Amino acid sequence: MEILDKIKSRSAKIGVVGLGYVGLPLAVLNAKTGFPVIGFDEVAGKVERVNKGDNYISDVVDAELRQVVEEKRFRATTDFSDLHQCDIVLICVPTPLTRNKEPDISAIVSVLGHLTKYAHPNMLVVLESTTYPGTTEEVIMPALVAKGLTVGKDLFIAFSPERVDPGNKNFKTHNTFKLVGGVTASCREVAKAFYEQSIVKIFPLSSPRVAEMAKVFENVFRSVNIALVNELTMLCDRMNINVYEVIDAAATKNFGFMPFYPGPGVGGHCIPLDPYYLSWKSKEYDIHTRFIELAGEINENMPYFVMSKLQRILNQRGQCLKGANIVVLGVTYKADIEDPRESPATKVMELLQKEGACLKYVDPYTPNLNLEGHSYSAQPLHAELLRECACALILTAHSAFDYELICGHAPVVFDTRNGTRHVQHNRDKIVLLST
Repeated sequence: MEILDKIKSRSAKIGVVGLGYVGLPLAVLNAKTGFPVIGFDEVAGKVERVNKGDNYISDVVDAELRQVVEEKRFRATTDFSDLHQCDIVLICVPTPLTRNKEPDISAIVSVLGHLTKYAHPNMLVVLESTTYPGTTEEVIMPALVAKGLTVGKDLFIAFSPERVDPGNKNFKTHNTFKLVGGVTASCREVAKAFYEQSIVKIFPLSSPRVAEMAKVFENVFRSVNIALVNELTMLCDRMNINVYEVIDAAATKNFGFMPFYPGPGVGGHCIPLDPYYLSWKSKEYDIHTRFIELAGEINENMPYFVMSKLQRILNQRGQCLKGANIVVLGVTYKADIEDPRESPATKVMELLQKEGACLKYVDPYTPNLNLEGHSYSAQPLHAELLRECACALILTAHSAFDYELICGHAPVVFDTRNGTRHVQHNRDKIVLLST
């Protein structure tokens, strides 16, 4: 096949649509591998930064982006007519939820609007955006087939889910194993051959639906287990048991147990969203995914639990939440990254804001924050800031925080992430989620 020859010679031109947390690392990786790459994005600011070699994604190495741009192996554009130059198109756009927690695939549909104008024979189209099982065959394929192309002969379509874990120092795009589900056997063969050029291990699957289901299941698994440990945490709090000690004790079993840890909620681009894609799709088959919906309910309740416990902490000290000076430590959805998407920390702050608390926050990764009409600027972490507060509230346990300083100067520390576990002094000031 002509496209296989181009892939093996690395002369195939790659188009990556969406230059965010998934698309930009993928584009740089393929450019480093030797493919010519065009990045597409509707946001002109992103395109301008890419073309200057100015990196904005932490999982991309600055020097690598500059190198592939300077060597003209990678460029970005807002002009989607350049799709006609591409032999391979990778769709990496956001798939959020509506207010009613239903799938919003409008970004995918928008890409298809461009792609159907410029699709041509001997083209591979791969959807990487997380979505419900059936999207590739029910949405992507019909739009492209309408061009008069034959799937498996002169058009190749596959689903290969992104598995990005922002901030993970061990697993990046190139060494995170890749699932590939093609519409036909030849689609699978072409997609597998492409990803083998840059990624260490490929797992070919029988269909896009299997790959779509596998991706959603990965995050359902995490959501349900996090919900289980969050529920256990609320029980341990009532029973005055340290849930972290319980989890560590259970983890000593050398088979049959995988530790998950509680927190103020779940955040990021996967766990709060993806399970609802499957829950929504299941209703088409008269199945109600009760585990998924219950897990979502428990995890979404955690910010309210945190606020309620903070009220109790202050009450025990003869203080009221309204008007109290609360220093929030960490606002991104996980430690040591810049990503604020769906962060439970911001939900907790919104709840505290509504109750009249006076908030300040510290986060080296987030200089400014806007919450329901209130604008905040990050504060430097210093002793005076801590001494003046009613409580230091740890919502994201960044490694850059000086936890000895925090515990040494704050009157009380409410630690929802167990970030203070190695603190040696002033441990009597620390309150955990279940103590």
